[in-house]
Amino acid sequence: MNWSALDWAILGPALIAGLLVLLTHVPMGMQVLDRGIVFIDLAIAQIAGLGVIAANAAGLPEGGIAVQAAAVGAALLGAMLLTWTERRAPQQQEALIGVMFILAACAGILLLARNPHGGEHLKDLLVGQILWVNKTQLLWLGGLSAVLLAALLSGAVRGLGRFGFYGAFALAVTASVQLVGVYLVFSSLIIPALGTRAWHGRRRVVAAYLIGAIAYALGLAMSALFDLPSGAVIVWTLAACGLAAAWRGGRAFK
Repeated sequence: MNWSALDWAILGPALIAGLLVLLTHVPMGMQVLDRGIVFIDLAIAQIAGLGVIAANAAGLPEGGIAVQAAAVGAALLGAMLLTWTERRAPQQQEALIGVMFILAACAGILLLARNPHGGEHLKDLLVGQILWVNKTQLLWLGGLSAVLLAALLSGAVRGLGRFGFYGAFALAVTASVQLVGVYLVFSSLIIPALGTRAWHGRRRVVAAYLIGAIAYALGLAMSALFDLPSGAVIVWTLAACGLAAAWRGGRAFK
């Protein structure tokens, strides 16, 4: 156990990134569970990642504006397609989301097939690089998260109909997946919302945010102390905190 690894200069920005991800993913996760489309974030995140892979394959500067635009564009196209499928085949929406996810994942593998660093790129997409976030990324994520949260709370997203939710979701996921990876995006969206299903109203929202914040803090600390991959540890701490909240909520509302 390496106590000197608890360096705020590294863990602090990572924790802020996690809290910014939770800012939009907690309320959206509750809507996802209510709509019964649990795997939408995996599909949209994978499609956004495919946009990044395609932009890099085309030789665009890594991390540049063009790559960000490609990720956002791909995610919004995915959102438009999901809006159309929900209108035409609502009963099959969850299955279609799964198909979109696997097609995007396989397309990414094909694009990286001749890249000698393809395996590393795929790993970064899945588990993210939360420990290496910089101030520019945090400012970008913070600004977008604030706008999206305001749109959610004001009802502006609902006013845009079906595409409003999918479009806002696509923007939120695109901003977060490049920082924390697909696994943490999914976990941040689903686990706090799932762990508080027995709670109600504002109490549920507060509990869900607490689950996420505590899990990110504990996960980052444990990953540093034991020199383990941060993303994977945070996913497990999210699961543990979510399970504890679900057990507590089940007892409280019996």
